[in-house]
Amino acid sequence: MEPPPIECEQQHAGLVVSDIQAAVEFYTNKLGFWLAFTWGDPPTFAGVNLGKVQMFLEQGEPSPKGCGVYFLVGDADELYAFHQSNGVEIAEPIDDRDYGLRSYTVRDLHGYHLSFGHHLLNAGPRIPIERVDVPVRLEKRLAALLYDLAKHKRMSLSSCLEEILLHTNEPLGDGVASPHTKRTIAYIQELKKKHGIDYDSHASYRFSEE
Repeated sequence: MEPPPIECEQQHAGLVVSDIQAAVEFYTNKLGFWLAFTWGDPPTFAGVNLGKVQMFLEQGEPSPKGCGVYFLVGDADELYAFHQSNGVEIAEPIDDRDYGLRSYTVRDLHGYHLSFGHHLLNAGPRIPIERVDVPVRLEKRLAALLYDLAKHKRMSLSSCLEEILLHTNEPLGDGVASPHTKRTIAYIQELKKKHGIDYDSHASYRFSEE
């Protein structure tokens, strides 16, 4: 018998914990999740969210052996520093993995292993290139933003420009691809305020150098 067409829009990992309230406090205060809901009085079931991902906590006897949950995040280094500062037990330090992720693993208060990682964009075989000097002049405020952005992304100025060019030359739906995560986009908005960039993305057509 052939399986029917299956649509699945969401998936939720579920962990059995001995103390719902203690688990909720650990996930929200130590790991940075936020509480979505609790069920029962006293609660015997709860949902905690990390970004758009929701995880269920269920009252019962914990069984962490052979069980792990994996989260793909925007910046694993930033979250790793946050978890370290909160005294979370690190089961595996952060490092670049052979499977293309930079990740680490923590152990929660019930013994479950939780792994957090982000994609390594430099994974894969090296691409031999030859760089050439290009005479480029940029609007002063935009150049300042670019320097800050490259530093934020731990990239050279050349690599940052190359990344932006490669993405903006790649069609995506009715638009073009972006090299930036939502978090980086939000950071760019702060940089625009910092450097007084009050023009829109089409302003370059109206630039007039004096």
